[in-house]
Amino acid sequence: MANLKIECSKRGLNLTEIASAVYKTLGQTDNLKAELVFLEAEQMRELNASSRGVDKVTDVLSFPTLDGIREKVLSKKEHPFDVEGARLMLGSIVLCNQKVKEQAEEYGHSEERERTYLIVHGLMHLFGYDHMTDSDKKQMREKEKTALAELGINE
Repeated sequence: MANLKIECSKRGLNLTEIASAVYKTLGQTDNLKAELVFLEAEQMRELNASSRGVDKVTDVLSFPTLDGIREKVLSKKEHPFDVEGARLMLGSIVLCNQKVKEQAEEYGHSEERERTYLIVHGLMHLFGYDHMTDSDKKQMREKEKTALAELGINE
């Protein structure tokens, strides 16, 4: 069975379940892969400044490898130069540990819940979803809610 694998050095996260929920929500069928990196606040600020020109700490950054893929079922055959091993590489997601903790406290839920949401959010960006316009934001939020519901997480 095809699936989405998230490569991460941090232990204790159920990345398989998170990836499967997004994979199912988006109707994917091929073997896919994404990288997940955790940074401390200062590192995240520096990355945000260098990559987006925004000199502040942010919660999540996504670096997709593919363009124009929103609402598409991906295939290694269509993107042969982005295949690593037996999987199509979607890109990288970077989370800030400090922001996960702060936002979990602010929203009154667990760090695990916040981390899960941010990973789902980052994966949606890798699949081409964004929140630059109201209609894009609505579409992305609906996909996120579906994936989170698949994980048993409601708002």
